[in-house]
Amino acid sequence: MSGAIAPPRTDLRLRVAIMAADAAAAGRLAALVRRSGHAVAAAADPSDAVVTDGCAPPEAEVPVVALGMVEGDYAGLLAPDSGPTQLDAALRAVAAGLRVRSPVFAKPRFGPPSEEPAPLLTPREIEVLAAFRDGLSAKETARRLGISPHTVKFHSESLFRKLGAGCRAEAVAKGLRRQIVEF
Repeated sequence: MSGAIAPPRTDLRLRVAIMAADAAAAGRLAALVRRSGHAVAAAADPSDAVVTDGCAPPEAEVPVVALGMVEGDYAGLLAPDSGPTQLDAALRAVAAGLRVRSPVFAKPRFGPPSEEPAPLLTPREIEVLAAFRDGLSAKETARRLGISPHTVKFHSESLFRKLGAGCRAEAVAKGLRRQIVEF
């Protein structure tokens, strides 16, 4: 019967394959996987995820978590000193289709990190700021968001106050610098 749904797994352990540059590294990774509560899968067996020291290609049939300062677009990137708890969380996240980055790998998306914390803007204020970033007028913003120009003005004044901006250009610049909106 094609298209049949596989029965749900009753155990909470993931099957994890190990790919390392040498046997010693493979042994350390396997021990870490076991301490994180998961099973180490043999190379020929199906697995839910892969743990590597960077020798596995980032694109694989199953998600790959790399430990160490490695380059590549892996589903998971963890610091070299990550423990079993971090590995467990990363493996479960990537197996669920999420991407994981240790704070060591977090990079600002636009310019240097801001010294100031980002103000708490409402979702609508962020949409208005994004419209300003796109160069839309208040009327065009109102049409895009399906609200009145008066409501756009209300949200504009609120976000100017929260960002400490005097005009749209300054608000957009601060929003980009604080990574509230992207370019």
